[in-house]
Amino acid sequence: MGGFFGAATKRDCSLDVFFGVDYHSHLGTRYGGMCTYGKDKGFTRQIHNITNTPFRTKFENDLPTLTGNLGIGCISDDDPQPLIVRSHLGIFAITTVGLIRNAEALIQRYFSLNNSQFMTSGSGRVSSTELVAAMINEKDSFVEGIRHVQDLVEGSITIMIMTQNELIVTRDKFGRLPILVGKCDDGYCVSFESFVYQKLGYVDHYELGPQEILRVTPEAIETLSESKPEQLKICAFMWSYYGYPNSNYQGRNVEMMRYRNGEIMARDEAQAGTLPDVDYIAGVPDSGIPHGIGYANQSKKAFARPFIKYTPTWSRSFTPTNQAVRNQVAKMKQIPLPELIKDKKLLLVDDSIVRGTQLQETVDFLYNSGAKEVHMRSACPPIMFGCKYLNFSRSNNDMELIARRIVQELEGDEGHKHLNEYSDIRTCRGQCLVKRICEKLGFDSLGFQSIDGLIEAIGIDREKICTYCWTGKE
Repeated sequence: MGGFFGAATKRDCSLDVFFGVDYHSHLGTRYGGMCTYGKDKGFTRQIHNITNTPFRTKFENDLPTLTGNLGIGCISDDDPQPLIVRSHLGIFAITTVGLIRNAEALIQRYFSLNNSQFMTSGSGRVSSTELVAAMINEKDSFVEGIRHVQDLVEGSITIMIMTQNELIVTRDKFGRLPILVGKCDDGYCVSFESFVYQKLGYVDHYELGPQEILRVTPEAIETLSESKPEQLKICAFMWSYYGYPNSNYQGRNVEMMRYRNGEIMARDEAQAGTLPDVDYIAGVPDSGIPHGIGYANQSKKAFARPFIKYTPTWSRSFTPTNQAVRNQVAKMKQIPLPELIKDKKLLLVDDSIVRGTQLQETVDFLYNSGAKEVHMRSACPPIMFGCKYLNFSRSNNDMELIARRIVQELEGDEGHKHLNEYSDIRTCRGQCLVKRICEKLGFDSLGFQSIDGLIEAIGIDREKICTYCWTGKE
């Protein structure tokens, strides 16, 4: 996926951008980039591959050259960026986050208008950010150009532009990702994550709505194109998994949602009579921990950490692109604590069950460490569809998802006509899915949060939340 941060201040903002981008590192692991503008040096940019090295380590030595009162930066899993573009609109830097599903059609459209070329990789792939810049440049102003992009793109695209005078930022058409503005005495910043700018001395000031275009200068912010709040479809998975615990989206804190989510799961299980008798409740680190705490608090069971994630080298299992490497990482990253495992009945709560790789390794080493029983709970419903808006996982097709593979095993191609039933754990097909996954991964019991429970935990209108990866509904 990715994230970005920008600042417009009356002083040098390079340190703010440096730390602001670094604090988005949980959203991507492939490329990092910074671009600043100052009257003395003009536009200055650095981009590094951060696959094996943290952002701050790569960019610390670049800071003396990256100075100015305007700056933007990004973490990206897709393209090296920001780009610096010269066009009839002037010189500007641009960074984007999102997924353009109709990119090839838009490229061919561009060629049909007698535009001749794009820079490309050896595979022929065109940078999404360069494609967006090209579409913006078809119009006579940034506002017209951004609206043009929003009209043409299928998927999701969030954009930040830096000119010699300002930042221009827009939230994607359906607001699937957040954009927040912080304010300090010297100016403003733009961020995906609210905790980022709070650590830098900014305070909450503004949150963009869907499709809104905002101009940011050191002196003020100005809406250039109004938002369309009725279009909001913010990604629910941010609260469940990839959002940072300290952040707030639409006024709802991530960590508090996860506590509440675990509580709701335990409450509903107690009412259904399916709450198992265990010695400890545990959260699968890291994002499963608060869901587990909530579950433990509600069920009045002791919370413990029977295994610890080794974070210095394997912070996130989805980083490697190769499945064999992912499997090995999943095996290596969890370190058991035998004193809390041997002869114990354990219930684990994870943020989600995607491919099943991690959990298969987890249950194996828990039993090998002497666990008497291992029960598993997923803090969200079975994932049935790869995201077509944000590209937050590396699944190349839906059949990489364990839920879809199980549907195929149970009914073959016919089963995929009934995904709405399989995704609802209250139905007969849903129960069959849960039972088969439980058997395949070797748990003593398995449960999934319901869509209703997840939405209750988030606490905003169901119609304003994107649940496509579970329901397949736009």
